[in-house]
Amino acid sequence: MDPVVPRLEEETRRRRSRLLFRHSRIPVRMLVPNMFTLLGLCAGLTSIRMSIEGRYELALAAIVFAALLDGLDGRVARLLKASSRFGAELDSLADFVNFGVAPAVMIFTWGLDDLKSLGWIAVMVFALASALRLARFNVMIDEDKPKWQSNYFTGMPTPAAAIVVLLPVYLAHLGVDLRDARWMKNVIIVYTLLIAFLMVSNIPTYSGKLLGERISREWVLPVFMVAVLYVATLVTYPHETLAGTSIVYMAAIPFGWRRFQKQLGADAVSRSDSAAAAPPPDATAAASETIAPDGDTQAPRPGASLPRLVEFRGNDPKT
Repeated sequence: MDPVVPRLEEETRRRRSRLLFRHSRIPVRMLVPNMFTLLGLCAGLTSIRMSIEGRYELALAAIVFAALLDGLDGRVARLLKASSRFGAELDSLADFVNFGVAPAVMIFTWGLDDLKSLGWIAVMVFALASALRLARFNVMIDEDKPKWQSNYFTGMPTPAAAIVVLLPVYLAHLGVDLRDARWMKNVIIVYTLLIAFLMVSNIPTYSGKLLGERISREWVLPVFMVAVLYVATLVTYPHETLAGTSIVYMAAIPFGWRRFQKQLGADAVSRSDSAAAAPPPDATAAASETIAPDGDTQAPRPGASLPRLVEFRGNDPKT
């Protein structure tokens, strides 16, 4: 039997017996981010129902609403200092439903249901890719990396993928319906698989996390105006706005990758320069201890050279 198995079973029992919350009284602020997450999960489940009923306008609105809540719950948790392991796990499960299952069901019922198994395989791969993307994100969250790398995601994040993969739905409302011919539906399948690949790939995509830490005073009002303008156009012209957002986001991926490679090269150069500028280690400090003929160890004297291998002869009269 593998000796590692008993230790794994013991660790599993220990974790299961551990209490969910360490304290008997939980601050109310700890519950606020989880309420945002649960509200977003309700929106995702409602989107699935609306897709089954063929009410795609409401299904799309529910997914967009869930994406907005997903962008708020993490920031609210950091502002209130209410981050917890429970909240992180709940957020991952909600993201899988909202941005993995709900868009997949919507695409299948909207345009791929008559393709039967082929369409179902495409949307199933998309949902599985979102699950793998979230699992990798949870594993990599504790890795030590330079601060500038926090400005990038590894692969396309699931909320962005859920919005971008619905581009054929937006185009259909704009007069470019890919459901008119069977070969066009194959384009939808290829596009869905492409977005699934981008989620599980190692392509860096710009996140803008560090952009919200500090902002110049003169940019405060312009940022407010741009945000209000975007929300207004999203409410008034949802399909046009989402289609433009998806196209711009996809076009920006190569530029984000090139910028990441440049910063990675600059980081490597700065590390090599700092290593070259560091003073060389003292030769006496790197020297090993010398052994005297009587067996006692002696530390090297300051300024002494590295010890040499010396052969000591015994008291054998034949030598």
